Amino acid sequence: MLIKKISDITENEVTDKSLYLSRRDFIKRTTLTSAALAAGFSFIPNAYGGLNIVKKTNMAIGEKVTKEKAAKSYNNFYEFTTDKEDVKKLMENFPTDPWEIEITGLVNKPLKFSIDEVKRFAGTEERIYRLRCVEGWSMVIPWNGFSLSELIKKCEPLSTAKYIQFVTKLNKKHMPGVRSNVLDWPYIEGLRMDEAMNPLAMLVFGMYGDELPNQNGAPVRVILPWKYGFKSIKSIVRIVFTDEQPATSWNIAAPDEYGFYANVNPKVDHPRWSQARERRIGRFGKIDTLPFNGYAEQVANLYKGMDLRRFF
Repeated sequence: MLIKKISDITENEVTDKSLYLSRRDFIKRTTLTSAALAAGFSFIPNAYGGLNIVKKTNMAIGEKVTKEKAAKSYNNFYEFTTDKEDVKKLMENFPTDPWEIEITGLVNKPLKFSIDEVKRFAGTEERIYRLRCVEGWSMVIPWNGFSLSELIKKCEPLSTAKYIQFVTKLNKKHMPGVRSNVLDWPYIEGLRMDEAMNPLAMLVFGMYGDELPNQNGAPVRVILPWKYGFKSIKSIVRIVFTDEQPATSWNIAAPDEYGFYANVNPKVDHPRWSQARERRIGRFGKIDTLPFNGYAEQVANLYKGMDLRRFF
């Protein structure tokens, strides 16, 4: 038997991370894949390693995916800091296990479940979406999760439920940013029910084929690619179904700057800057911003007849 010394082993011969995962995680992924196949998903081998991806959709065709390092090191998470490049470092010790999400309000089935239980609701998909920040920068990211509607259906909303409010975890010990008065804490966001049920709305627990990093909203967040990034709330612990439009953090803090809808609209400027163009991270210069971030075909019908300058 040939025994190699460490100094003789090349980088290409080193065991890949995905091949030495724990037995427990292997069993979980195998179970999820089997369930996805039984449900009619087509299995697609994961190009990254980490999560079993059963379906892939590119909703940013013709655009280059943002480099993984950039997407994971340039982040907004004001509970920790307003400095985008310091978020990752400050969140290294943020605890995300165990983690529970509670669903209350106008539902037939109030629920409380762990993040592992959430992942079993549907097969894990990969969707490549553009994400546009209200500050004028954007990325193209492969997100992993499934349609938000899958979670909504599990709790059977009442017919009177017209809106959904999401609440981020508040952990004063690990979140130095909540000592500031930038916003009222915890962070809250909201959607109309038809927005939340739109196929583009995504519940996310991974990116680039692996678990969601702390700085990107671990262990679970929402992605709404046709809205400005602050609507895609991170690190969710509570979801409330209601018959009234819920309060949202940025709308409370500055209602003249941040509306409830926050749909990407190049014709409606932020009071302090234009929204007509954006800086794509990893790309030279600026590009034109598209209405609804390029997803008008899928979502414009949700706002038919609405004055989008008034309901911004």
